[in-house]
Amino acid sequence: MFITADQISATNKTNLNAVLGLSNKTFAGFEKLVELNLAAAKALVKESIEHTQALLSVKDIQQALALQTSFAAPSAEKAVAYGRHVYGIAVETSAEFTKALEGKAAEGQKALGQVMDNMTKNAPAGSESAVAVLKSAMASSQSAIESAQAAAKKALQMAEGNLNAVTEQALSAAAAVGKKA
Repeated sequence: MFITADQISATNKTNLNAVLGLSNKTFAGFEKLVELNLAAAKALVKESIEHTQALLSVKDIQQALALQTSFAAPSAEKAVAYGRHVYGIAVETSAEFTKALEGKAAEGQKALGQVMDNMTKNAPAGSESAVAVLKSAMASSQSAIESAQAAAKKALQMAEGNLNAVTEQALSAAAAVGKKA
């Protein structure tokens, strides 16, 4: 099996389109992150002004302390919501990369399989054991790739679960502080 210039050109064009698609997904994720940060900054400035105005109108230290503690829980909730938003953007963007890489890996495995089939058909007599070793190595590498992908997905799920647990603990702690006020 020989590779032609047209095949190389088609492969390069396909790979360039894949890179352009991933670049667009990266910039889309970046745009979402910038929009989120701008909205968060705008809200923070507005809330800071309102909080400062409220502090300026207090009559004694007790009112000031009560006002400060009343802002603790909402601030924690907003920080958690922001973190979840950032995490969502990151997961969404990385999912596109994962999907593209898995697709390319599948294409590569298919092409390698075709090469192996051609080699097997055209192998000289007496090379059956060498071909069997190559096929075994290819099957082992495919199994290792699938195991690594499964492990990566499981690790991501565990990280997401841990993030949710920590978030809930932080919200509970902030709520407890707010109730003591």
